[in-house]
Amino acid sequence: MDAVLTDAFEAQRPRLKRLAYRMLGSVSEAEDAVQDAWLRWTRAAEGVTDPAAWLVGTTTRLCIDRLRAAKAERAAYRGPWLPEPLIEPLEDPVERAEDVSVAFLLALERLSPLERAVFLLHDVFDEDYAAVAETLGRTEGAVRQLASRAREHVRDARPRFSVDRQKALELAQAFVAAAAGQDMQALASLLARDAIMVTDGGGKRKAALRVMVGRDDIIRLLEGIAWRTGGLPGVERFETVRVNGLPGLVLHLSDGPETLAFEPGEDGLIAAIYAVRNPEKLAHLTAGASDGS
Repeated sequence: MDAVLTDAFEAQRPRLKRLAYRMLGSVSEAEDAVQDAWLRWTRAAEGVTDPAAWLVGTTTRLCIDRLRAAKAERAAYRGPWLPEPLIEPLEDPVERAEDVSVAFLLALERLSPLERAVFLLHDVFDEDYAAVAETLGRTEGAVRQLASRAREHVRDARPRFSVDRQKALELAQAFVAAAAGQDMQALASLLARDAIMVTDGGGKRKAALRVMVGRDDIIRLLEGIAWRTGGLPGVERFETVRVNGLPGLVLHLSDGPETLAFEPGEDGLIAAIYAVRNPEKLAHLTAGASDGS
């Protein structure tokens, strides 16, 4: 393929991946959608006058098709569903935390595929309504209505206050230390009274089949795990990272990796814990380890 056309695609690839991840909530599916867009680009590029608009539009429509196809599968998902974790280094992250937070992505899940596309293109990626309408083959008036409905659903999903990054990290590390030592009193002291814990095993690994609500509920879950297993699962090693913009950890356990993301509250305690245990959602971590990256 002509190098100029290849360069045109590569210039847009980071933006396309960011859009696709927010549309699909999956790193692997986002990469697949962008690859599909590349294949279409190789066939259509010669006649395209605005590569950026064409690629954004094509990727968006591919994601909408994937969301519609996955509707039944997600409805039948075993236990709580969490987005595939987006792992970034603590320093110099690429993504804006508020746009990839678990709470925000879960709010996007409540939208129809079209609402999700309109909201992301306009409110997150700063496309004007006319461009969004052209991309989706809708009138500008219809697009404005879709955007308005979408905002109603996601209004409260973005963080409303800032938390000192170092303090948030120390909170996450203190939780893991207390869990490793099976110190339930210390664990309880780190949790807000109305904290929640969401564990996503997808039916592939053991995980709670409902959201744990409240400090006492979370502690009972951890006590139950310790009682059944003779202790909380041992952590062979862990990495301190950002998980969907939140202070988090990649835990390497005897039965495979797990990610934890900790959402601090205004009171300086942990307001939410998001644990992804489904191996299908952690495959990109395993692949990265196996190829040395």
